[in-house]
Amino acid sequence: MTASTTAVLTEQALPGRTESLRRKALTAGAAGLGVWLLLALIPGTRAAALPAYLAAYVFFVGISVGSLGFLMLHHLVGGKWGFVVRRPMEAATMVLPLMAALFLPLLLGVGTLYEWANPEAVKASTILQHKTGYLNVPFWLGRTVFYFAVWIGLAFAIRRGSVAQDATEDPSPTYRNRTISAPGLLVTFLTVTFASIDWMMSIEPEWYSTIYGVMVMIGWMLSTLAFTILVSSRLSDVRPLADVVDPVGLNELGNLLLAFTMLWAYMSFSQYLIIWMGDLAEEIPWYLKRSYGGWRWVCGALIVFHFFVPFFCLLLRSNKGKASRLWKVAAWLLVIHQVNDAWLIIPAFPTQWLQLLALIPAVAGVGGLWVAFFTRNLTSRTLVPHHDPLLAEALSHHGGGH
Repeated sequence: MTASTTAVLTEQALPGRTESLRRKALTAGAAGLGVWLLLALIPGTRAAALPAYLAAYVFFVGISVGSLGFLMLHHLVGGKWGFVVRRPMEAATMVLPLMAALFLPLLLGVGTLYEWANPEAVKASTILQHKTGYLNVPFWLGRTVFYFAVWIGLAFAIRRGSVAQDATEDPSPTYRNRTISAPGLLVTFLTVTFASIDWMMSIEPEWYSTIYGVMVMIGWMLSTLAFTILVSSRLSDVRPLADVVDPVGLNELGNLLLAFTMLWAYMSFSQYLIIWMGDLAEEIPWYLKRSYGGWRWVCGALIVFHFFVPFFCLLLRSNKGKASRLWKVAAWLLVIHQVNDAWLIIPAFPTQWLQLLALIPAVAGVGGLWVAFFTRNLTSRTLVPHHDPLLAEALSHHGGGH
């Protein structure tokens, strides 16, 4: 979808186009959180509501943190692909303060979610007693505060440089962002790895995997790409974004989406293969919980629809160079990756059918608020950066876009 094939709107039309979505997202968010809160307050459903909330939470916080990682990566390596999704990614990083506030239900429910936070469970397990130096509530909370401090600090630093560059032709703000991005990318990689262990892997504290953190991080990057491709594709008829969203930039993004789809599959299969070959009693139960009963169908669906279907779709250049096709693949990957996050978390708990029911209001609640804040942030800036020397270089390299 380019300026030559469809009616091109001006950027002034963007707030009107997104206002309806923002209102609907706020309504869905308020209703979803209201229903979820009701489930969380009822003693019989509280244990089911919290895992569902965790599955929804890590999905949306992953898009915000993944956007931060991709922004810093683009500042380091350049490329036209980054300017297609730059503004959606910047808007997504600005939702991180909201996600820090939405962590409160997990903090209040720490004793229900995490066995290591239950003193009686620790007394009964020698393994948990050996891990109390790391797995204890004050240290866990301190690490979480540190993660958000790092992510929000980096997000605001990158945004400050982006705002400064829009106001001047002096390239120093862009170079300053490049300087921040090198160490920032490394710190983000480490904090995401530890956050995935703290929030997700530790729900089963007697099990561990050295690949788990990287696997989750790749999943966050994949869902980030899918979401920002979806947004940019749907706005590809709005100028000046319409002047950047061409087959070259879309094909680069499609190639990245294909690469991260393959990386996710590689990491997921590697973890399974290592555990299967090890055949250790303390590792196998993790997969047994996720491959029996109805979960075997979810497992099979992830193999087919999270890898094979998008893999073959993204192999075709015709599907990557057209916004009208690429956004559909991206939207599908978003949906199936939320299923993947639920598969990682929910089977660890009993009464799973209740958790699956609770997942609907949890996703609507967290996702609705996330989308509402995202759209507000997106309409506060122009859709394409101004005066960025990397943009001029990218357009020159690709022959000026159209």
